[in-house]
Amino acid sequence: MKRALIIGLALFLIVGMVAFAGGRGEGAQRVRLHFATGGTAGVYFPLGTAMAQVIMENTEMQVIVQSTGASRANIQLIDAGENELAMVQNDVMEYAWTGDDFFQGTRYQTFNAVAGLYPEPIQLIANAGSGIRTVADLRGRNVSIGDVGSGTEFNSRHILAAFGVNIADIGVQNLGFAASADALRDGRIDAFFTTAGLPTAAIIDLATTRDIIIVPVDGPQVNQMMRDNPFYTPLVIPANTYRGQTSPVSTVTIKATLIARTSVSEEAVYQLTKALFENQPRLAAAHARGNDLNLTDAVQGMGQVPIHPGALRFYREVGAIR
Repeated sequence: MKRALIIGLALFLIVGMVAFAGGRGEGAQRVRLHFATGGTAGVYFPLGTAMAQVIMENTEMQVIVQSTGASRANIQLIDAGENELAMVQNDVMEYAWTGDDFFQGTRYQTFNAVAGLYPEPIQLIANAGSGIRTVADLRGRNVSIGDVGSGTEFNSRHILAAFGVNIADIGVQNLGFAASADALRDGRIDAFFTTAGLPTAAIIDLATTRDIIIVPVDGPQVNQMMRDNPFYTPLVIPANTYRGQTSPVSTVTIKATLIARTSVSEEAVYQLTKALFENQPRLAAAHARGNDLNLTDAVQGMGQVPIHPGALRFYREVGAIR
């Protein structure tokens, strides 16, 4: 009898603690979310880490940040049920949803958009002594076009095609941000593409030990590419973003976007979206790209991808969407 009373009391306390934890809704019940980001030398991983910290400080959710191969890989991880949150490029998520471009014939629709986060300019970095001054100059050179399946790889292929440079025309390397920077520093490649927020840590570090140039991505070829792919918009990389870059450089940009698996509850996504926007100054203090988070841009650039019901609930609550 005594043992039964003890077990009964223990069960009562457990039920009571669960009820208490649930007092702020399902999103407060220590929901565990695995957050797919990108390479550690880019922006996705450190910004994702800052976002996770803000969410965990302001909800009872646990967010586990993972370094990954970025956009396409993240969508596939979401689809496989291995991750609940991910950062992706808005162009890549649209192609995944519709089964177009590099997802031709296969649709991934197990995710919804949560928030547009910040612009991600395409940066083409070359060894200053290589003689590379335009995209067309990449012919016959060793070039990293980004991790396999990353947004950088998508963008690199679009830009090369726009300038009539075939993949067969270059010595292709599929390297992440840090590995690309190391390869250029060591003379194993002549140039590399990155799609990442400004400034990018790997490029900052590279520029301290190697003279580099930021190659413009502009001209009539790029104008046509933007007409064909409306996710690209013009952007100017300000002068002195990197050591030795004394003039502004024209390029194009897409938008980094937070997505969630459709199986994540409305309440959980509502709570995490609310936490991010209500604590935006804390996010900005942790990472420079947190300064770009705002309610106007957050709901733009989603294309055909639906906004998650939890995020939609928050945006309607604050008047960002009617």
